[in-house]
Amino acid sequence: MNASSTPRHPTAITVHQRSRTLEVGFDDGKTFKIPFELMRIYSPSAEVQGHGPGQEILQTGKRDVEVAALEPIGNYAVLPRFSDGHETGIFSWDYLYFLGSQQAELWQKYEERLAKEGVDRDAPMGGKAASSSCGHSH
Repeated sequence: MNASSTPRHPTAITVHQRSRTLEVGFDDGKTFKIPFELMRIYSPSAEVQGHGPGQEILQTGKRDVEVAALEPIGNYAVLPRFSDGHETGIFSWDYLYFLGSQQAELWQKYEERLAKEGVDRDAPMGGKAASSSCGHSH
């Protein structure tokens, strides 16, 4: 098993409301401050990711989103309850590690997708940015 496939476990999790970041320290000594906005736009939920490749729903207007609550899910994940009502994404430890360690690349991909679709980052959800065929109300 190589280092990239080793399961990660948090040693500390702190919600920083003022800076809107989730600080997560891991057992390999790395610590990440993950912006709430990044967590929200890359939520692992079907509401955001769709039900398969190419079905992702572009999230906008999430710059000021807050984590209203953070609930543990067993010993493998947390469920953030976001201030915009989103509460269906379960963030595994590995997924939080991925978000923290790949922040620069994820922001770049997000900005490229916004530009490609001609949507402003701060635009309210609606129109084609929120359209979905997965049957969930968005």
